[in-house]
Amino acid sequence: MGRKKVLAVVHTVTYGKRLLDVLALLEADFRLQVVFTAPPHAFGDDVPAFLARLGSVVLPWDQATRMTFDLALAAGPRGVQYIDAPLITLPHGANYLKLVVEGVNSGVAGLRRQDLLPGGRLPAAVVVPHHAELRELARHCPEALPLAHVAGDPVHDRIVASLPLRAAYRRALGLTEGQKLVVAVSTWGAQSSFGRFDGLLPRLIGELPAARYRTALLVHPNVWSGHGAYQVRAWLARCAQLGMALVPPEADWRSVLIAADWIIGDHGSVTLYGTLTGVPMLLATSSEGETNPASPAAALAALAPTLSPTHPLVDQLDYAAREYRRREYAAIASRITSEPGRFNRNMRRLMYGLLGMGQPAHEPTTLPLPEPLPLPAWAPGRGEVSA
Repeated sequence: MGRKKVLAVVHTVTYGKRLLDVLALLEADFRLQVVFTAPPHAFGDDVPAFLARLGSVVLPWDQATRMTFDLALAAGPRGVQYIDAPLITLPHGANYLKLVVEGVNSGVAGLRRQDLLPGGRLPAAVVVPHHAELRELARHCPEALPLAHVAGDPVHDRIVASLPLRAAYRRALGLTEGQKLVVAVSTWGAQSSFGRFDGLLPRLIGELPAARYRTALLVHPNVWSGHGAYQVRAWLARCAQLGMALVPPEADWRSVLIAADWIIGDHGSVTLYGTLTGVPMLLATSSEGETNPASPAAALAALAPTLSPTHPLVDQLDYAAREYRRREYAAIASRITSEPGRFNRNMRRLMYGLLGMGQPAHEPTTLPLPEPLPLPAWAPGRGEVSA
């Protein structure tokens, strides 16, 4: 039986996770064979292990660039001009948040000409989450505008579909009645909150009573790849010994985010997705120099209270809860996608259209997220008993 071949181009773990949400729409179709490849990338060290855990067929990059495929998917531009296939490009995070300052190459990451037309080659389709991106395309790369498809955001839809399971996620994490979960979130880069963790982490450990609060860290996979897993764990070893949960890069962070009572974040995608959860937020840092001023991340930075270095952390969490204005955060969340709940429908139609095949005769469903693993045992010496 001849099968059409679909290539997933996985530059980094972050890109790979985004593609898995898309590839799930091709499951159970025996007419298709999905294979993976990993182009060279500065943050690609963890990709081989990521793909090995999937049990996927992985083609060496030099082999993949010599073959022809019926469809290719990529959440990043590097090297994709060498792929012989109708190519769909997607963003790898929430919206287009990052501002890049590189002389003539400055602009919004993902919407610059070199991002949309790598090597000067047009893809078959450019997937964007919101109609607002069409204005950016028209201004910065009008050639890509006819190829644009406003499909929505798969992470948005998975989180929203999973919100009713918040209590189940909290039980799975091991939270007891009355306990509060504080989730500290960091993107990558010099201006990320990870760069401030040496000041924040002692406060999370020392100022939050262990009987009432648990803490978890969500650190961008690029931090793990850039510094190495050994170094990240070494930096945070004492935190882990004291019961702070360090969510590994291969884990699904979304259920942990949903379980949170507070989110302490920065200007990255995970913090922005936190606006969907309906919980109070604090910003450990924000970076105007790295944030697209037209993005919802910029709007969030103008709304969320900023962590103070001098006031007690518990008081600041209470302040954030008192001052939380659900409607204003919901307005920011609504800018993540203009196709809420419709990514699977829109994306599947696009993929099968490019494949020249009829879609499976059922509605694509948005599945709730799986339950997270338990938080680590509480550390003795903090007034608790270790498990």
